[in-house]
Amino acid sequence: MASSRTRDEFELEDLGNQLVEAKDYGDERSLTVWGVTAKVHGRITVLDSRTRLVHVDYDGAIRKIPFLDIMKVSYE
Repeated sequence: MASSRTRDEFELEDLGNQLVEAKDYGDERSLTVWGVTAKVHGRITVLDSRTRLVHVDYDGAIRKIPFLDIMKVSYE
């Protein structure tokens, strides 16, 4: 259901700030991603504003995740 994914500007701005902080500090984070059962773990290496993709590096493997698919950022 599309309405369950609707988020307001404040939530998106907060999520963006968390991603910028994670990238700046270089520590590992866990991302809860829409439609993905397991959390995505790794370091945020690139926040591509042009493509709106977040690049996550885990042991040298880069995963590119659409910003709007990220539901939560945590330290888990």
